[in-house]
Amino acid sequence: MRHEHTDPAARRYRAEPDPRARVAPAVATCLGALLMPAALLFGALSPMATDSCGPDNCSRALTTALSVIFGTVLYGGPAATVAWLASWLLPRTRRWSVPRAWLAGLSLLPWLVVLAVVFNLPAG
Repeated sequence: MRHEHTDPAARRYRAEPDPRARVAPAVATCLGALLMPAALLFGALSPMATDSCGPDNCSRALTTALSVIFGTVLYGGPAATVAWLASWLLPRTRRWSVPRAWLAGLSLLPWLVVLAVVFNLPAG
């Protein structure tokens, strides 16, 4: 039975440069450049959903959805930026290909959550 940590060929493979190291961060950058401004714009416009009910008479579902939007922008935005930056800064070897792809994908998650909640706001 061969183990990867003792196999010199596997060790060399993991240390080789990854020719596709820039693909996942580049795709995340392009998609993020589209999703982030849209999420911030629609997230900033979402309090207008309370115009018909007033801020004190709105349903709990609507106020919870608005809290999710603001919390995701407030905390998820910086986390997305850190994940995006880390996906670019990881070493460009095959060893880091999976974490690089995961970080690139996770950097888009807050913007997708905001857009999903904004486009599914409950009635006031």
